[in-house]
Amino acid sequence: MKHTVLFVDDDLHVTDGLKRAFRKEPFHALTANSAEEAYQILTGEPVDVVVSDQKMPRISGTDFFSVLRRKFPDTVRIMLTGEANLDTAKKAINDGEVYRFFTKPCNEVELAVTIHQAIKQKDLMAEARQLLKMYKQQNSLIKRLEKSHPQLYEVERDEEGAIVLEEEAANNLDMDKLLEEIRTETKKHMEDVEE
Repeated sequence: MKHTVLFVDDDLHVTDGLKRAFRKEPFHALTANSAEEAYQILTGEPVDVVVSDQKMPRISGTDFFSVLRRKFPDTVRIMLTGEANLDTAKKAINDGEVYRFFTKPCNEVELAVTIHQAIKQKDLMAEARQLLKMYKQQNSLIKRLEKSHPQLYEVERDEEGAIVLEEEAANNLDMDKLLEEIRTETKKHMEDVEE
């Protein structure tokens, strides 16, 4: 799946220049010339990274990122500004949780590397969330099986480590029913994971 990067700057020359500079990159580059235009794009399609100017009419880049952080928390935010000062940097980091902060004019190679790193981080975070979801579902499945078949978890072992079932427990254990239940639960679990 191709990733999408949105460049936001009120200066049309800047957005056109960025789009040209990154035209050969393996991500889809979009541009917006206002925060309002950027919001429309963000609500219409998934965007992985937003690179925004700080000084724009009506809303600053830091305020834009603050809103973006709440509405699109998984989108990585990179600040690009011609007016770098400590207050702007602190606000961008604290309110907008900015991934990186660049001053204009910026080195396009460094910006490209940072965008690639941001995309990779976003993908890793998504994978971590998916793994956590799978872990929770598997843990839930194990607990249900423990509850419905406690005899499976109350095991004795012989001298060689093999599991020994008491004759009464073995007679009460319907293996076909247990295997069918495990198949059903596993199939359901895999369908949940694929969603």
